[in-house]
Amino acid sequence: MTEVTFHFNVPDKVHYACRLLRKAQAGGARVGVLADADTLRELDVALWTFSAPDFVAHCAADAPAAMRAASPIVLALDGQALDERPVLVHLGQALPSGFERARRLIELVSTDPADREPARLRWRHYQERGYPIQSHDAAHHAQ
Repeated sequence: MTEVTFHFNVPDKVHYACRLLRKAQAGGARVGVLADADTLRELDVALWTFSAPDFVAHCAADAPAAMRAASPIVLALDGQALDERPVLVHLGQALPSGFERARRLIELVSTDPADREPARLRWRHYQERGYPIQSHDAAHHAQ
């Protein structure tokens, strides 16, 4: 069963995702990232530029199969477009499709009320279906 972790009070979801993905790559994790098209474009650029000494290898879900297979991180609009990935990072607002195929789902939630309300609905969805849920307050840990 998928383990769900919510990271709340994230000040900048794209920058936070970059740090999280850099750490995941260093640990050898294979990660799928789900978000809307604009956020994926922003994340793609940020992964190339956010840390000069650290290259965070990634590609899009529509890249050739060999590239996807070699890439530790794959960016997708929809979880169904991903090859099997044990970890999913979700930056979107809608319930991520295909999340149940992953061992772990990490939900990033900003401080914006427009982002928090859909997150509450997703939390309830997971909770009602018995998924184990953990929470992590990014504001608390940033201090």
